[in-house]
Amino acid sequence: MTTPVVIAARRTAIGNAFGALRGVPVDQLAAPVLRAALDDAGLSTVDDVVLGNVFGPGGNPARVAALRAGLAVPGVTVDRQCASGLAAITLAAAMIRAGEGEVFLAGGVESASTAPFRAWRVDGSSEPGEFYTRAPFAPAEIGDPDMGPAADLVAAEAGISRQRQDAFAARSHARAVAAQRAGRFDAEIVPVAGVVRDERPRDGFTEARLARFRPAFTPDGTATAANSCGINDGAAAVLIVSERVQRRLGVPGLRLAASATSAVDPNRLGLGAVPAMRRVLDRRPDVVEFNEAFAGQALACLDAAGIDEEVVSPDGGAIALGHPWGASGAVLVVRLFGTLVRRRTGSCGLAALSAGGGVGVATRWETG
Repeated sequence: MTTPVVIAARRTAIGNAFGALRGVPVDQLAAPVLRAALDDAGLSTVDDVVLGNVFGPGGNPARVAALRAGLAVPGVTVDRQCASGLAAITLAAAMIRAGEGEVFLAGGVESASTAPFRAWRVDGSSEPGEFYTRAPFAPAEIGDPDMGPAADLVAAEAGISRQRQDAFAARSHARAVAAQRAGRFDAEIVPVAGVVRDERPRDGFTEARLARFRPAFTPDGTATAANSCGINDGAAAVLIVSERVQRRLGVPGLRLAASATSAVDPNRLGLGAVPAMRRVLDRRPDVVEFNEAFAGQALACLDAAGIDEEVVSPDGGAIALGHPWGASGAVLVVRLFGTLVRRRTGSCGLAALSAGGGVGVATRWETG
């Protein structure tokens, strides 16, 4: 009766950095999504709120967002870089299994547009010193590459061609555009600041057009601005409850069958999810939502885990929809909920992603 089950799943539209959601801070992005997921299930309160966030203001944004949503709960904020949103969901699931509660809101939020500037102190000075764009993911002597060059390395070592990457990216955009036109995102998107449509998907992004883009990170690399994700704003959350609560409510859901967290060499950080994926896959999933940070990196992970790329992101992934860092892992679960529960297309799904520093999170979900 303590098996965790997702019974509601919502998200904002995903905005481009400094785009449609540029004036909305993290707590105001997350609060409407939390409230919508709770309202979908007809519940009024939860035991706690767990949110992933990477570049926010600090000070426990989960607590602030919960209060803004009218929930007087403690809140806890998780930072596992790009895997934060999915890690938040697995943490809430673990709390259900441990008997700490039976009803949790969990997910993630990111606003690249409103993220504060950060600066190191220099020589103990009380004044801001050197500004930086990201925290260290690993000790410098071990190796702490930026995401783009690391993606180029992983793609090269895995033998992922530029042509295959561009084809993967073109398919992601085509699927996302088709899903938008068919209204397949409508039931999961919560309007925020009047925004109800993902900004990034591009119609007409053909392989031929993508082939014209130059390498973005290393002179001889294969990752480009077109076959990589964007920098984005957005929030996503699920209502995850014990099986006992689900049965009492009599609603369908997505049961967490297995979860795992893993780590690899930080120089090959894009492969972080592979060991976790291997641990949770004891059957072939009908649908896979794998975060497409970079086409080459995503394909290298899928190949290593023995997953057919055709079953990945049936309505487009992060290359087309965007990658709001702290929220992206939760977006994967929202998308699985839409496919497996709302539309009943299959009964088993995988949500997984790699993150900075060479870590990864993978989850297997089953309807029931």
